[in-house]
Amino acid sequence: MTAWAGELPFGGLWWLVGVAFQLWMLVDALRRREWVWAALIFFFSVLTALLYFFLVYRAAPPATRGFELPGAHNRRRIKELEAQIHHLDKAHHHSELGDLYFQQGNLTKAEACYRAAQERDPQDQDTRAHLGQCLLRQQRAAEARPLLASVAAENPKHDYGHTLMALAETCTALGDTAQARALWEQVTAQHSYPRAKVQLAELYLAGNEPNRAREELQEVVTDDAHAPAFQRRRDRMWVARAQALLRRMPR
Repeated sequence: MTAWAGELPFGGLWWLVGVAFQLWMLVDALRRREWVWAALIFFFSVLTALLYFFLVYRAAPPATRGFELPGAHNRRRIKELEAQIHHLDKAHHHSELGDLYFQQGNLTKAEACYRAAQERDPQDQDTRAHLGQCLLRQQRAAEARPLLASVAAENPKHDYGHTLMALAETCTALGDTAQARALWEQVTAQHSYPRAKVQLAELYLAGNEPNRAREELQEVVTDDAHAPAFQRRRDRMWVARAQALLRRMPR
């Protein structure tokens, strides 16, 4: 891992900085289970570590990891939407801007955008559902529930099951575990989201059904071993939670 050391022109201090950076990226790659990247960082130069930093490390999702909305986000698009809102003031522009702020973890700005979109188009499903998700992440489950429930009633498949998952989490937060369990079972019947399987397993454990819980958790861990790298990064919070629960369960 230090084959490049003698090539650095700035002496021992810069060499130590480079080694520290390379070790940092190596540890991060191992933590993310990016085995190929970890091998490349270990055996090759600090340039490989720099590539990893820009292509993988900086591309990691923000504080709302595990609760993402479908779609991508970037700063350029935020500027474009702000300009479109200034000139056109369309509901869908406010709603999309809210999605971008949500993905960045800026829930206060996201809520303001969703409210503005809702004022202009109160019936839009995306706006209602995403506002509900935003309120839920701010620990305001009672406000979130009617928004999420209305969209789920109209379209149970909305946002590829993400709205149902948010509604299930809302029910759990409000103590309605029976309804939460029914919703999680509805989601897992159609999707294999670790987010759904882990939280359903937790309800099974709370209901003294360890065998059903173990089945859901083991499936999460097994599927993760064969998942592509981008999916493992997205789901690693839930996979880690599944592994922790399995370790604590009696064999």
